[in-house]
Amino acid sequence: MARSTFVYVTYIRTTPEKLWSALTNDVEFMKQYWFGNHWESQWTAGSLWKNVSGEGQILDAGAIVEAEPPRRLVIRWQHQNRPELKAEGDSLCTMELEPSGTAVKLSITHTIEREPSKLIAAVSGGWPKVISNLKSLLETGSIVLQNP
Repeated sequence: MARSTFVYVTYIRTTPEKLWSALTNDVEFMKQYWFGNHWESQWTAGSLWKNVSGEGQILDAGAIVEAEPPRRLVIRWQHQNRPELKAEGDSLCTMELEPSGTAVKLSITHTIEREPSKLIAAVSGGWPKVISNLKSLLETGSIVLQNP
C-alpha cells in the first residue's frame, strides 16, 4: 500500500527531560506553543490520547503505541474535526528525542497508509509552526507565532 510521510527535524537547546515534559505533561506550557491546544493522556502504551482545543473540542484522538520517556513517543492518531481528514483513518506519529551536545534533536515522523493524504498535507503545514513555537519558548521564554 502507498504511504504518505511528513518528517520534521530540529535541534532545541534544552534537556530531553524538559522537552519530554513540554510535549506531554506540562499542559499550561503546551497551550502557549500549541495555539491554546493541549494533549491529554496517561502517556503509557495502550492509553488513550487526545488533542483538545482551547474551547474543549477534541481535534485529534487515538492511543499511545509506545512511550519511552524521555526518548520516544509513538501515537496512533486520527483527526476528529474535518470529515475529509477523519475519513482517511489512523495515522502514526513518532517523536524521537536524542541528546546532541547542549541540545536535543527532535525528530517527528507522521505517516499514513495512503497516497496522497490530505491529513499529511495538513500536518505538514501545522507541525513546523507548533515546533517553532516550542523551540522558541524553551530557548527564549516566548513564542514566535501568535496564530496558527
